[in-house]
Amino acid sequence: MSTVIKIESLSKQYRLGSVGLNTLKDDFKRWRYSVMGREDPFLTFGDENDRTTAGQSDYVWALRNINFEVKQGDVVGIIGRNGAGKSTLLKILSRTTAPTTGSIKMKGRIASLLEVGTGFHGELSGRENIYLNGAIMGMRKYEITKKLDEIIDFAGVERYIDTPVKRYSSGMYVRLAFGVAAHLEPDIMIVDEVLAVGDVEFQKKALGKMKDVSKEEGRTVLFVSHNMTAIKNLCPRTIYLKNGQISSMGDTEQVMNQYLSHNTNSSLLQRYNDEGTAPGNEKVKLKRIEVVPQFIGNSELITLATPIDIEFDFWNNVTDKEINLSIVLNTIGDECVFNVGTEAKFLSKGVHKGVCHIPGNLLNDGLYKISMMVVGERSSSLYYFEDIVNFEVNESRDASGWHGKWIGFVRPTMDFSLK
Repeated sequence: MSTVIKIESLSKQYRLGSVGLNTLKDDFKRWRYSVMGREDPFLTFGDENDRTTAGQSDYVWALRNINFEVKQGDVVGIIGRNGAGKSTLLKILSRTTAPTTGSIKMKGRIASLLEVGTGFHGELSGRENIYLNGAIMGMRKYEITKKLDEIIDFAGVERYIDTPVKRYSSGMYVRLAFGVAAHLEPDIMIVDEVLAVGDVEFQKKALGKMKDVSKEEGRTVLFVSHNMTAIKNLCPRTIYLKNGQISSMGDTEQVMNQYLSHNTNSSLLQRYNDEGTAPGNEKVKLKRIEVVPQFIGNSELITLATPIDIEFDFWNNVTDKEINLSIVLNTIGDECVFNVGTEAKFLSKGVHKGVCHIPGNLLNDGLYKISMMVVGERSSSLYYFEDIVNFEVNESRDASGWHGKWIGFVRPTMDFSLK
């Protein structure tokens, strides 16, 4: 496949607290340096794009030294925390803003869906906006007309198609905007997080359409989302942006695990000796929770075959009703593997202990996190300790070799034979 997007040494600098990048004095200084053939003086300083820390400069690098290529027909995910530079990158690719340095080479017609409101004129009807967007993309009127009914049907807004879009809900707006972007035959589709505005049925339809335009029509898709399940299901390849730079790029499963592990409190143990500062409320407080692997032989890694005990201690102040505890095991992408509970009991006031045993040869390899819920009568939640510890199950490769990650959350050993 030919390369349709090539980005080399791309950077974008902003000046904080200003509408424009520079004052007139700064602009003159830039011009004078360019006439003298010298490097732009404002490119030699500027802070990293970390929104959580105070900087030393008025200038910040929203993107810094970005390099990657995308082939025709690729579906590439872009992930990262809020403020990592994802939307800035897509705006540069969509040509709604210009880079400070670097080069972009793109081949083909581009359709962008960056945020609710982009690309539509509020005073025009849905039908008129379809024609307007098609004309902007260089399509002739008869080409747009051929696609019109298909777009309206996909968006599900037929009743309102001749109503000005300023009266649309955000969900209706996105439905129509995505329908236009997907059906007017762009060579490159650029989609930001806006799909989250739509309902579940539309999100499923939109993700299916992006798969279709890639596999069946050979079109390229760049997809930004915080929904790790959508990224995993749609994108074979993913780019992880961190503080305006590419932290990793490649196979989606590996990149996603790196991203999620960077943004999760990685620990097998949480312990609190002081009840006054421990997490919880006046009814229950957590004293300790620990992932205790039952290692086999000399292994120091949790593998597929390693049994695991989840041990916990908690302070109980509920003595007038039965309570039970639930352990919730999620993948690092927030997909529930199981939720198991104890029997309900009347407990005395004070510290109580418990253990949940996970047998070996049950979980698939990957990153997992544990939450604990204390439940009272009539299934009322007394407290939910969310994502308190996590652990990683590693592939145990033997002489038979490794054939790639198996699908699914569990990978149990079962009696299964041929006769």
